[in-house]
Amino acid sequence: MLRIISLNLNGIRSAVTKGLLEWLPQQNADIVCLQELKAQAADLTDAMRAPTGYKGWFHYAEKKGYSGVGIYSRHEPDNIVEGLGIADIDAEGRYLQLDFGKLSVISLYLPSGSSSEERQLAKFSFMERFLPHLAQLRACGREVVVCGDWNIAHREIDLKNWKGNRKNSGFLPEERAWLSLLFEEQGWVDVYRRLHPETTDECYTWWSNRGQAWAKNVGWRIDYQIATPGIADTARSTAVWKTTRFSDHAPLTVDYDFTP
Repeated sequence: MLRIISLNLNGIRSAVTKGLLEWLPQQNADIVCLQELKAQAADLTDAMRAPTGYKGWFHYAEKKGYSGVGIYSRHEPDNIVEGLGIADIDAEGRYLQLDFGKLSVISLYLPSGSSSEERQLAKFSFMERFLPHLAQLRACGREVVVCGDWNIAHREIDLKNWKGNRKNSGFLPEERAWLSLLFEEQGWVDVYRRLHPETTDECYTWWSNRGQAWAKNVGWRIDYQIATPGIADTARSTAVWKTTRFSDHAPLTVDYDFTP
């Protein structure tokens, strides 16, 4: 079995104060993909770089206290790809790929467009330029799992208040159509939805800090493991961890019957 976890930390230092490093070894995960480190290399302690049983690899944003992705693994990768080779995207630390045998695992932090019109345009620009890369990955002959905060709820069942969010970033028609293109034209698989086609309020992975979103479970499903069909077909179970809160996101775990 191969267990992969994806988690937006909303700051690794904050998540560590909430018990992240104690929780990790108990999950028996092989690979843990992290997003939104909000830290630079110098900010990480030895325990953050290599929690018990793991070694970490990171792609930091140039801006301090912003973005950044990482991957913890129990096994040494054969190859590491840091960034997409696109300067403005890589400056924000949004893509890290580790290759293990015939498997590639990616930690992705797709931009949010909710803060301003400018950031929404940056999000659309990222999506447009990331699309050919996804097509190349899909066609490369390897099994690939892209874990991360995609900042898009795909369908109406993926968020509580879908009617009120139809004109808001994260549920715009263009964003949803872009995800549909990945699934229907490029052939990627939304692993959670493969296993749970119609689940609604149990599927959420993010809750706004405003109001009582967490208490009332007014959530969104914006964290995904999106995979090539071969490994997606081996997915046996998936779960959203809500017992402990490390950030405004919840960890998404998938177990695959797969050996790299």
